[in-house]
Amino acid sequence: MKQTHHHAEVLVIGGGLAGLVTAIECLRAGKRVTLVDRDTPERLGGLARWAFGGMALVDTPLQRRMKLRDSPERALADWVRFGELSEHEVWPRQWAAYYVAHCREQVYDWLVAQGLSFMPAVNWVERGLQGNGNSVPRYHVLWGTSQRLSARMIELLHQANTGGRLTLLSSHRVDSLQTADGRVSGAVGVDETTGRDVQFSADTVVLAMGGINGGHEEVRANWVPGRPMPANMLNGAHPFADGKLHRLVAGLGGLITHAGDMWNYAAGIPHPHPHFAGHGLSAIPCKSALWLDHSGRRIGPAPLVTGFDTHVLCQRVAALEKPYTWQLLNWRIAAKELAFSGAEHNQRIRDRQFLMFLKETLLGNHRLVKQVAAESPHFLLDDTLVGLAAKMNALTGNDDVKADVLQQTADAFDANFDRGLSVVNDDQIRRIEHARHWPPDRLRTCKPAPLQARGTGPFIAMHLQLITRKSLGGLQTDLQSRVLDARGVAMPGLYCVGEAAGFGGGGAGGKRSLEGTFLPGCILTAKAAARSICG
Repeated sequence: MKQTHHHAEVLVIGGGLAGLVTAIECLRAGKRVTLVDRDTPERLGGLARWAFGGMALVDTPLQRRMKLRDSPERALADWVRFGELSEHEVWPRQWAAYYVAHCREQVYDWLVAQGLSFMPAVNWVERGLQGNGNSVPRYHVLWGTSQRLSARMIELLHQANTGGRLTLLSSHRVDSLQTADGRVSGAVGVDETTGRDVQFSADTVVLAMGGINGGHEEVRANWVPGRPMPANMLNGAHPFADGKLHRLVAGLGGLITHAGDMWNYAAGIPHPHPHFAGHGLSAIPCKSALWLDHSGRRIGPAPLVTGFDTHVLCQRVAALEKPYTWQLLNWRIAAKELAFSGAEHNQRIRDRQFLMFLKETLLGNHRLVKQVAAESPHFLLDDTLVGLAAKMNALTGNDDVKADVLQQTADAFDANFDRGLSVVNDDQIRRIEHARHWPPDRLRTCKPAPLQARGTGPFIAMHLQLITRKSLGGLQTDLQSRVLDARGVAMPGLYCVGEAAGFGGGGAGGKRSLEGTFLPGCILTAKAAARSICG
């Protein structure tokens, strides 16, 4: 079969957000671009197409409107402290500083100029267990979710394609990189629809293939030695993010750093309508639910509460005796607090139905609770704790949850309220009260109350597993998104953007992220690459 050949000034490998933005900016600068994506045409946009669309942004008009005092200096201090970035991590720290200094104009202002908008409230996530995370709310949510973002970027891509300078190839897999005269000069791959070999040549190659941990084999291979790892996990990453191109670049002398640092979630359920084998759906754990181990006992001594330190949640869940946990709640809590990450289960935001969103926020999202109850066998309901314990055991195929233990767990929590809220001494309730001081969180967090209060049923148990998501590490890059070798020297002709580059520098987030740094990191690294390429 005859080989197909494509030549362009810029070859972009990967059609996620970072690849799209790189291609848009290069096309706008007059370059001829070949954009190669392994997924099908309708899935152009990569993992961003499924994402919720939250962004950590600094000193924006929305923050100022809510009378929040933020600054790049304050954000950088939070970032370095929370991510535990040492002084020796030169390029990750430089990318962190670049991010906080430029995300306002290069992300927020740029997206608004492209016709996108943000929801009016700024949310407060990753506060840190000791207040060592985001010192002010920074989490901005795209109106329309990241699905709208991806669709808009695809529109802009085609608008920028004046004179037919874009070659867009879906369902194409890149298997190797080519070099000539000491520089990366192209790639060789396969058209997966025809099986035909394809050769790509270009003056510049931009890697935008996503993270390292798209499959559990890669996750386990890169896991930090000595850190607890559960026997079973769900997959919330893109299955094509297999690390193959990372290893090819390493074979050419490129440097992979922070491969073991990952952004995972502690509370996943199998996706009711999976897009691939092992596909998980990430729940945003209800703050007011009791987080239990496999036996129905409350995890402690410090209870697990979401919104403060996702990294710690994952480590504590991973260290448990069995690779799953339970959240015990009631209908009142679920209607107020239940949510899932991503575009699919945030219909009102995704479809920009503001009045319906407002109604469900104020009156409870009973629609979502009913939907999950109907779709997922991992979401159990019963009018009694005895009945719920039986259903929990039926799901797991064992007798680990004793009805009397589950009852004791609920009774012990409810006893906090016997003397009134003014003398409650429970760390979960303290954290809930702290969260409710911020108005947007008050809207989505129940006022503390007994789990077994009259009229709040039925009881609900969610069966949860750790779910993998993003790579925080990747190929090390400089502030121009050029791939660096082990000596810190830029590899001629080769750039890397987005998650493939650890969102800048091979791991700008460090050990943990302030949450919402991923989509902006894709945009910032892509724009840096395009500026350098187009000069």
